[in-house]
Amino acid sequence: MRITNVLCSSVSALCALALLCACGSGTASGGKPLVGVDYPRSDTDFWNAYIKYTPEYAKELGLSLKTTNSQNDVAKLTADTQTFISQGVKGVAMAPQDTAAISPTLTQLAAKKIPVVTVDTRPDNGKVFMVIRADNRAYGEKACRYLGAKLGGKGKVVMLQGDLSSINGRDRTQAFKSCMRKTYPDIRVFGEATNWDGAVAAQKLQTDLTAHPDIKGIYMQSSFALPGTLQVLKQKGLLVGPENKKHVFVVSNDGIPEELKNIAAGRIDATVSQPADLYAKYALYYLKAAIDGKTFKPGRTDHHSTIVQVRDGLLEDQIPAPLVTADGKSYGGVPSLKSTDTSLWGNNLG
Repeated sequence: MRITNVLCSSVSALCALALLCACGSGTASGGKPLVGVDYPRSDTDFWNAYIKYTPEYAKELGLSLKTTNSQNDVAKLTADTQTFISQGVKGVAMAPQDTAAISPTLTQLAAKKIPVVTVDTRPDNGKVFMVIRADNRAYGEKACRYLGAKLGGKGKVVMLQGDLSSINGRDRTQAFKSCMRKTYPDIRVFGEATNWDGAVAAQKLQTDLTAHPDIKGIYMQSSFALPGTLQVLKQKGLLVGPENKKHVFVVSNDGIPEELKNIAAGRIDATVSQPADLYAKYALYYLKAAIDGKTFKPGRTDHHSTIVQVRDGLLEDQIPAPLVTADGKSYGGVPSLKSTDTSLWGNNLG
């Protein structure tokens, strides 16, 4: 009896040890690699769509998932990363909103040989396996071309910028301004920093429209500004269809369902569809590839994108992001898709 108890205790101890080893191995039950995904925020339709798609693609790719939400706070993202490390993840996907401050965290992950994929943003420094992003300079260029064409190359426009500590905010801002200076020099641009904050954007738009009632165009660098922009235009009596001479042409950026509905209804005019579904899919795709020991080079991919080398040792897969309009025509030489096009993720979000 005593011998049996000793044997049973030994077996139990070995089983417990094996379980602990499995938990720290980065492999979940069923042999699926364990990866961590930090969601940057959940207060916009775009990021909520990304959050919805992520577990769907994790299942499709055979990955086990741990998730956190850093709520646009780089300190919280750093803490979330420590949690992932303690959980034994084999890879991490993140979307750092402060692209400079994330560098020490990336250095720590690289030292532990944990591959990182960044989504939507590109770190200013530090090593990552792949950046999943669209060409954000093209976002600003497309918005410029559309507004320039609609305004006939003359007039005033407001640009509701994101956060200039983010590579996205900088790229969209610089490209829009550069395009306007070069192609439409008779259009005056009022650039307003908003820190991706809808309330700040609405307040600054209100001030600009009061001081310059002849403003005829608005470029919102993200759909975060959509509700406030519509409210301000309504208060000013400017929320009218494009056939009305009081209409203010509005270009947004994201491709969320509300944008597409508002384009079809004539309340706004265009957006650039940033692919939330493909961001989720290829972030996990490249994490799995990194875990499997695969490597990539610059060039065209089999999913209609282009991998570019943005600096030594850093690759970026630039996912297509089309201009979307009511009629699907070309503007300023830029082709567009109709807002009702069924290929747009914003028309397929269940």
